[in-house]
Amino acid sequence: MISDIQQDASIRMGKSVEALQKAFTKIRTGRAHPSLLDQITVSYYGAETPLSQVANVSVEDARTLKVSPWEKDMTKAIEKAIMASDLGLNPTTQGLTIRIPLPPLTEERRRDLVKVVKSEAEQGRVAVRNIRRDANSEIKEALKEKMISEDDARAGEEKIQKITDKFIKEIEKHLEVKEADLLSM
Repeated sequence: MISDIQQDASIRMGKSVEALQKAFTKIRTGRAHPSLLDQITVSYYGAETPLSQVANVSVEDARTLKVSPWEKDMTKAIEKAIMASDLGLNPTTQGLTIRIPLPPLTEERRRDLVKVVKSEAEQGRVAVRNIRRDANSEIKEALKEKMISEDDARAGEEKIQKITDKFIKEIEKHLEVKEADLLSM
């Protein structure tokens, strides 16, 4: 009973950390990375399709992404989608290839991005704590229903707290790495 609750909490906390990592990849650090364009969708024959499914996205150099559409008719649609995104990028088309130069980050913009990263990390910590609260309430419910003893409940809550601490430390580690990445260069 308690081990099921702990396992469920651990899985859900792991998913929260994964979601945080995905959010971090969308925050650009001044270096070109194909995942920067992951959330962009393109109108492909009337359906919104992820950019990665209609074109090849690669890194040309440290500050330039190269997008090669699989169909030449898609070039304009891809360019429009990139411009319409909230990434602030200005693609240039050369034949069938779209090049996206990434402007260098100013010190002020870096500090703003660090604030965004800290906010994302705090949301991740809150999600993990909410999962802990849910798990503890399940344990209390089981205790109330006389399915487990008080000692088992206390031990279960302590294990849930250890799991929570582990995932909070993991979030802190990811935050440190991303912060250092943003402030370097």
